[in-house]
Amino acid sequence: MSSEPADAIVIDSARYPRLSRIAIPADLRQFPEDELGAVCDELRAYLIESVGKSGGHFGAGLGVIELTVALHYLYDTPDDRIVWDVGHQTYPHKILTGRRDTIHTVKQKDGVAPFPKREESEYDTFGVGHSSTSISAALGMAIAAARAGSDRRMVAVIGDGAMTAGMAYEALNHAGGMDEEPNLLVILNDNQMSISENVGGLTKMLGRMTGSRTLNALRESGKKLLGDKRTSKSARFVRRWEEHWKGMFVPSTLFEEMGLHYTGPIDGHDIKSLIAALKTLKTMKGPQLLHVMTTKGKGYDLAEGDQIGYHAVSPFDPEKGLVAKPGAKKPTYTDVFSDWLCDMAAADEKLLGITPAMREGSGLVRFSREYPDRYFDVAIAEQHAVTLAAGMACEGAKPVVAIYSTFLQRGYDQLVHDVAIQNLDVLFAIDRGGVVGPDGATHAGNLDLSYLRCVPNMVVMAPADENECRQMLTTGHRYQGPAAVRYPRGTGPGTALQPTLDTLPIGKAEVRRRGARVALLAFGAIVPAAEKVGDALDLTVVNMRFVKPLDRALILELAKTHDGFVTLEDNVVAGGAGSGVAELLAETDVRLSILHLGLPDAFQHHASREDLLAEAGLDADGIRAAVLARWPELMPQPQADAPAARATG
Repeated sequence: MSSEPADAIVIDSARYPRLSRIAIPADLRQFPEDELGAVCDELRAYLIESVGKSGGHFGAGLGVIELTVALHYLYDTPDDRIVWDVGHQTYPHKILTGRRDTIHTVKQKDGVAPFPKREESEYDTFGVGHSSTSISAALGMAIAAARAGSDRRMVAVIGDGAMTAGMAYEALNHAGGMDEEPNLLVILNDNQMSISENVGGLTKMLGRMTGSRTLNALRESGKKLLGDKRTSKSARFVRRWEEHWKGMFVPSTLFEEMGLHYTGPIDGHDIKSLIAALKTLKTMKGPQLLHVMTTKGKGYDLAEGDQIGYHAVSPFDPEKGLVAKPGAKKPTYTDVFSDWLCDMAAADEKLLGITPAMREGSGLVRFSREYPDRYFDVAIAEQHAVTLAAGMACEGAKPVVAIYSTFLQRGYDQLVHDVAIQNLDVLFAIDRGGVVGPDGATHAGNLDLSYLRCVPNMVVMAPADENECRQMLTTGHRYQGPAAVRYPRGTGPGTALQPTLDTLPIGKAEVRRRGARVALLAFGAIVPAAEKVGDALDLTVVNMRFVKPLDRALILELAKTHDGFVTLEDNVVAGGAGSGVAELLAETDVRLSILHLGLPDAFQHHASREDLLAEAGLDADGIRAAVLARWPELMPQPQADAPAARATG
């Protein structure tokens, strides 16, 4: 009986004679070095074929084919640890580590995870989804392994985009300053790209950097002659002199000054050079940094030519590339925000737009072109983005921070301390709120209503449709103080957009339907499903609109005329919008049966948004079943049969 999963596809050994023999890295290590180039060619072709079938992250993986092969060839994985940053680039790693025949299921329900996931494979040494965590994690592993007497190797692979985040430098500072130097290799994968082009001073510095084989050779010779820098005064003097001398030729000695031995840059697509460099670095003690230059989308001309468009793709024909689907496209919530931002910028010259390296994802492409002097991409630096906005607001500007829900978690302290405590006029446009889906738990926005509604001074809104999203963005922009509009990924119910910049009264809900017995208090994207249930069971349906402040008057009025409430939100129940309703009833000593429906107290796996909502009981069928389980008397009674027609003739 085959041990292959039911959804596995057996690789074609005629097209992939080497890759078909590599189930795990130990198999890769059986090949002679001179065949590794051919292995890389097969791996690249297989990645193009498989992502063409499944869709998924694409360009980043093509850029690290040679690096992935070299690492698994030279390091004894999984005993040696490879820690990948972000994880966009790990499909080749997954193919080489036991998931070759199921990689076409990536992002699908019960399929391969889109990012490294410890539960999925022993080769996925650290779960990841957010950037800039690899150095900290690998350093922690190195410290723990040394204390346990293990000599296993730790390698952190981080891109130049991820290197723009402060956390990476906190880890480098720690690693380079330790008295007992950790055996840690940091590989800086430099391709001048994040999801879009990299920005900032570090990008300029890396762009100026050139390799110096002569300098590296002199340095290594000097070490052998002068001994350990920690014990030899002459070695310490010469090393300091060397760093300043190098600074005359290489524009930055940042990594060396932080205590890491720098090697590079080298061609990350030259497998022979990579193998040679890694062999040398394996023999060296202490923290090392290897700088490799790669091309995102390498080996697939269309991806090399459009590195932004091919970062993540839907299924496509590799022969034709990405082809736009014909017909009118329904605007997404991100599109609604994009158009609103430009319209509001035309109406208010004080508006400034901020994104932490998510221009495309958050919908700022048009704004960046039409208002370049008012557009600020701060790179992968969510904390800085929030405090930057706070500083702008101090001087009378009207900053809008466009950010994914999951990424705002990284700037939460700044939201509290730098914005809310000072009651500053900052609008947070929070994309990907609630269930996101295929990218899994790391990208889900399931917690934001809970972590926002507990912050004093905040106004928190959740739109039921596209036009309401536009109105809420205007409301938040014109409100004097911190405000947040939280909207989901993808499209809404299709409500027509009004071109005007209208506001909503703060804290006022909208009764969508008057019914009997039970009121459904729905927040945000769950409103359409609630309306279906309300129509079916003759219930009152309220589009709550505001998570904070709640419409106290309406809630207390409905409590007098209804037997129970159902709160509905695509947020975790714990501390969410429904909790606010319960707190209000308790505060006013109103005793009423209340049912809270929301997301489970668990991290959801990767699947479609529709599948995850159904699993959580937040589609119309799930809501109806939950309501009837609490109030079975609401079950519609079957109509009595009409009298049979009398026969004639």
